[in-house]
Amino acid sequence: MNAEDPGRIVLLTASHRVAPGLLSWPAWQTLHAADRVLCAEPDHPQLPYLREAGVPVAHAAPTAQELVDACAGGRTVVVLTGGEGNQPLTDGLARLAGSGRVRMPNLELLPGSYDLPGARLLDLVQVMDRIRAECPWTSQQTHQGLAKYAIEEAYELVEAIEDGDRDELREELGDVLLQVVFHARIAEEGRPEDGAEPFSVDDVAATLVEKLIHRHPHVFGDETAETPEDVHAHWLRTKAIEKQRASVTEGVPLGQPGLALAAKLAGRVRTAGLDVALPAGDGIGYELLALAVRAERDGTDPEAALRAAGRAYRDAILAAEANG
Repeated sequence: MNAEDPGRIVLLTASHRVAPGLLSWPAWQTLHAADRVLCAEPDHPQLPYLREAGVPVAHAAPTAQELVDACAGGRTVVVLTGGEGNQPLTDGLARLAGSGRVRMPNLELLPGSYDLPGARLLDLVQVMDRIRAECPWTSQQTHQGLAKYAIEEAYELVEAIEDGDRDELREELGDVLLQVVFHARIAEEGRPEDGAEPFSVDDVAATLVEKLIHRHPHVFGDETAETPEDVHAHWLRTKAIEKQRASVTEGVPLGQPGLALAAKLAGRVRTAGLDVALPAGDGIGYELLALAVRAERDGTDPEAALRAAGRAYRDAILAAEANG
């Protein structure tokens, strides 16, 4: 070793969202070639795998100056940090470098593993687990008690989409996702007295993945689809086989808003090629039904159209109030 060589410091990070032991090849090469490997956390999840791979790790939390001294003479010292790094140590190294009085080793930040797309969903599940266990309000919630919030959050999401507000859209998507994770967490507990089989958010995701693959044979199978209409036809055929419905009305939630309900039924009738006369009757309800069916036939979402008109009415009210 060259006594004048200040050496090399490698800050090795590893994502806690990736299974321990799954490190990149450059990380393993650096660990095996290092003169010393240090870790301040005695229960760091990577330690058992490093020991199994024959990499000796010393339990130490050196100061910046101690780390610089350990690298003197051209040594390479690897510091195993948490997923977010070691802020006090890096701040200390920055102060030493800025002083101009210390010949600093080469400093390298080496990511040992990277988050995969969707990895932050693991954080969400962990946070939900803890809140369910420790929060007095959250721990008492049931599917039935939370049902209204799912509806409210869905409407707020629609509003964000119609407003074109990207920041609001991101937040409202998170609120809808929270409802899914919350209900899945409750379902995971299972209640023998209710005769309910427990299931987890992983089961929810697995069911959805299976459904998506099955309903997209033009992507995952041998069928072809050249147009959106072809895809829609595949979807309808697959759903019909899956559900084995006795009526096209099955699966249409009657609790949805009235215009949306009318349009959904009209769409089912049109797709099935049925000839169904509109029920005759007096009153605004039957007039609205006819308008909703006509809108669906013309490719217009009557619920969205009425909301747009309602917004215009709201703006007119605000203008009248401002001028009043």
